Amino acid sequence: MKFTALELCAGGGGQALGLEMAGFAHTAAVEYEAQFCETLRANRPGWNVLNKDIRDLNPADFTGLDLLAGGVPCPPFSIAGKQLGGDDERDMFPTAMALIKGAKPRAVLLENVQGLASVKFGEYRKNLERQLFKMGYQPEWRVLQASDYGVPQLRPRFILVGLRLEDSERFSWPVGQFGRKHVGETLVDLMGSRGWKGAKAWAEKANDIAPTIVGGSKKHGGPDLGPTRAKRQWRELSVDGMGIANEPPGSDYPDDALPRLTVRMVARIQGFPDSWRFEGKKTVAYRQVGNAFPPPVAQAVGKAIIAAFNRKTKFAPDPAEYEARLLDAPTKPRKTCRLKKVQKL
Repeated sequence: MKFTALELCAGGGGQALGLEMAGFAHTAAVEYEAQFCETLRANRPGWNVLNKDIRDLNPADFTGLDLLAGGVPCPPFSIAGKQLGGDDERDMFPTAMALIKGAKPRAVLLENVQGLASVKFGEYRKNLERQLFKMGYQPEWRVLQASDYGVPQLRPRFILVGLRLEDSERFSWPVGQFGRKHVGETLVDLMGSRGWKGAKAWAEKANDIAPTIVGGSKKHGGPDLGPTRAKRQWRELSVDGMGIANEPPGSDYPDDALPRLTVRMVARIQGFPDSWRFEGKKTVAYRQVGNAFPPPVAQAVGKAIIAAFNRKTKFAPDPAEYEARLLDAPTKPRKTCRLKKVQKL
């Protein structure tokens, strides 16, 4: 049985692909940037790809959904930005909430940067929780680390899953079951694909997971591997992070030199299959890769949601209670929020 999903802010397709692998069929994949939509259509001609702003969607067109999912824009909460939260014009959580209220999906999955888990945005999160409670969902947040799911990258993401009471009783967060993969073993074949003799020796030095890939925005950020600190971390892995190469090193490349990664290499580090094509020139293609939600992580969460739908997981100890899982240790004892109290607001 296929469950249906609506994908918001689909980007280059990382989350949508992962959910497809988990068992969801997409009613639509919505993306504002035209070139990103070209990527989605090139890889999945059968998908209903909508090139439009999610603020222009009519929730009534999507009633009966099993899952509303999306990676709403991260800059309002990113530590690399001004962290304006709800005061940032790019904040799309209100739009997502309106769509959830109108479409009434069976479940909700929204992902964002770990900055949203900070104390700074505590009230913002509580407001989202109240709204979801009133709509009949049991919301829960958790930070998932991509490297726990076979992705050779340190990429923490803050995940919100909201389920109806009867489904939330069966929901369990996915547990990573993979050994940590390293950059060298992941990319050695690509590094040596044009005859570079130093590929094997390089792979032995690149024996750790990658720092978080940074894709940049449409206005800021070119095809390189992030800020100064990230570039230093890449150098420790024997990678030149100052730019993205057009192709792997050739047979005449010095054996002991530091190579640059290609878009295809970065895509593999993000967990994309090599068959997934990214349309557009290098900067646009890299931005799609760098801003993606790793497909293996989306697949794991998607499978956990489907398991809850199918009643294949154990009951939670007390599904009527909710306790947020945050990165920051609270300064005061954390209170338990009960559904009945929230409904009276």
